[in-house]
Amino acid sequence: MRILIVEDEVTLNKTIAEGLQEFGYQTDSSESFKDAEYYIGIRNYDLVLSDWMLPDGDGVDLINVIKQKSPRTSAVIISAKDDKESEIKALRAGADDYIKKPFDFDVLVARLEARLRFGGTNVIKIDDLIIDPDEEKITYLGQEIELKGKPFEVLTHLARHSDQIVSKEQLLDAIWEEPELVTPNVIEVAINQIRQKMDKPLNISTIETVRRRGYRFCFPKKA
Repeated sequence: MRILIVEDEVTLNKTIAEGLQEFGYQTDSSESFKDAEYYIGIRNYDLVLSDWMLPDGDGVDLINVIKQKSPRTSAVIISAKDDKESEIKALRAGADDYIKKPFDFDVLVARLEARLRFGGTNVIKIDDLIIDPDEEKITYLGQEIELKGKPFEVLTHLARHSDQIVSKEQLLDAIWEEPELVTPNVIEVAINQIRQKMDKPLNISTIETVRRRGYRFCFPKKA
């Protein structure tokens, strides 16, 4: 699962990121409202953990940006404001949880885990095709499909953006940890794996190639 950390205190940001990575989470870090908006625009997050007070904006205002992009993404506010009114304001603005500073890291992780159980990116169901990102599992008409790793992530990303054409660059940036270190042909390899391991055996088509622009999720559509 991927978490975006929005915290302008560099040491705390780094501490949270390293701690969550030890628990197996993928993390991105931002120190400003503007950078957070950028990350939210290009990547899908299971959860965004944001400080309230940012140098160029309000973490509570960021909740609206998060929920507009993906209503299933959990938004958790961390803040030094310990008054009841601030907590109520954040929750009414759409925050899924409110954690007061200073916090115990183990408690933070437990509360994030709780949010991810009930929120975050969830099962994608389109007709008879079911994609479960948490279990890395795909089923079609009750039959489980063996598709793992990056091809699974590419399929999932395209399915979540089924009304959009997604470029190779966008896929690289959304899925690969260091997109600048890989070549765009890894996308072609992943797409080919999807077509060979899933589309062809099931006689369906899930990914359409849009010349010079990228790819689009096109299921349901008979091959």
